[in-house]
Amino acid sequence: MKKGLLYLMGVLVFLVLAACTAKESAGTEEENGAENEKKAEGEKILQLNNGEEPTSFDPAIGFDNVSWNALNNLMEGLTRLGEDHTPQPAVAEEWEVSEDGTTYTFQLREDANWSNGDPVVAEDFIYAWERLLNPETGSSAGFLGYFIKGGEAFNSGEGSADDLGITAVDEKTLKVELENPTGFFLHVLTNPAFFPVNHKVAEENPEWHAEAESFVANGPFKLESWEHDNEMMFTKNEEYWDVDNVRLDGVHWVMVNDINTEYQMFERGELDSAEIPAELSDQVIDGDNVQIVDQGGLEFYRFNVTEEPFQNAKIRKAFALAVDQENIAEYVVKNKVKPAHGFVSPGFTNPSGEDFRDVNGEIVSFDPEEAKKLLEEGMQEEGYEELPKVTLSYNTENVNKDVAETIQGMLSENIGVDVELENTEWNVFLEDQKALKHQLSRSSFLYDYADPVNFLESFITGSYMNRTGWSNETYDELIVNAKSEADEAKRWEYMYEAEKMLAEEMPLFPIRYYNQVEVLQEGVTNILRHPVGYLDLKHADKQ
Repeated sequence: MKKGLLYLMGVLVFLVLAACTAKESAGTEEENGAENEKKAEGEKILQLNNGEEPTSFDPAIGFDNVSWNALNNLMEGLTRLGEDHTPQPAVAEEWEVSEDGTTYTFQLREDANWSNGDPVVAEDFIYAWERLLNPETGSSAGFLGYFIKGGEAFNSGEGSADDLGITAVDEKTLKVELENPTGFFLHVLTNPAFFPVNHKVAEENPEWHAEAESFVANGPFKLESWEHDNEMMFTKNEEYWDVDNVRLDGVHWVMVNDINTEYQMFERGELDSAEIPAELSDQVIDGDNVQIVDQGGLEFYRFNVTEEPFQNAKIRKAFALAVDQENIAEYVVKNKVKPAHGFVSPGFTNPSGEDFRDVNGEIVSFDPEEAKKLLEEGMQEEGYEELPKVTLSYNTENVNKDVAETIQGMLSENIGVDVELENTEWNVFLEDQKALKHQLSRSSFLYDYADPVNFLESFITGSYMNRTGWSNETYDELIVNAKSEADEAKRWEYMYEAEKMLAEEMPLFPIRYYNQVEVLQEGVTNILRHPVGYLDLKHADKQ
């Protein structure tokens, strides 16, 4: 994410990335005339809410859930997550891995085609991945390609595309060389950042992804129409290699960035899926039509360590320990979310079968007495008689507001600190956060691939995701080791140590882990949501 990202079209994670104001009239009968006509003809059209306009359907650019949840159904990479959330053959029907684990040779399906009839070829992946890593592209997801040999050097401007470890052996065979053995690489490849791009189409029209008329898909659906900031229509892609197993005729997406409006549309039958507003959680959450899936992700707050008073680690820790995560999860967010007492989400198992979270335990817990002590010590160290003014910033959304106000009250009650609140729309908020214009600001993270290092690497020096001003050479070295160590047991030890360092230095503090909660209309089945991954409608059905 990360961007960021999420909030999710029909899941709690939308709270993270959904931001721009959408037209609340989207999805009304008048606007859905064509959609209703199709339903009358007996076609299976799933009705979903995307929350807002996708940032981009360019795989290298749309680094957020409002882009990639939809894009994951228009396009497909070498591998695709299956019902068991593990990578399965997709455009690649098979592959071989070298004995040292650093070279993958993928055989592409002969019947893998683009929606315009062009074959999907190895050159489409090379074109897309070179563009992802090209520093001129400015992709926020570029770091995901650092597993590829020469990827980081090229992305940082110190290498060239010629040095990348990606080769077209022939039209339908792709060889990929890695910097180090990476046991989770097949999962990395399910990420939309690694989707192919029809290189012939893109070379003729660099804006191929911006409009329905020019968009070419290679996934289960194609982009039939796109009324920007309002709605999109996907229809079954007859050129898709596995089209016989796609059950829906299409997906109609509205863009409504308000959970209450979304739920009202669901109750009127205008949506087939919706989030559950927190105030309705107690009445609705245990219904037979509710689907709950854990999600690898974290809601947290970042300190800006370059601004007073958060240059002081004790003051940062005082703020963190004054926040009661249990209270926020149970009484504010609700929907059976779990409080976060660490940074890495539950669900990642080490080589011995132990959960990362169980091994490292609760490393950030509510402790108001310790918080008062640390605040006093930190203020003495800085020579403060009173704390400088503190502003807590969050991106506009109802639950974000509720959480921010709750934290504001906890800081006042537990350590006697009064903070001001400010909120802005997502795009403004994000740019200010990246520019270190916030003192204390809300954030979120959803995993891009299924390994704890994905979150931990966000806080290395210079990372796009860092946004705290914090830098620590020892931490950076731990992450380098966690991404390159061949011995898995040692690699996990590096990650345990890195997370503990975050808790000691506290450039951020955790609030709650994410889950995905949605209420479904009767007869809607097989909407697949992954703990780590994006919405999959390939096998979704509607009676």
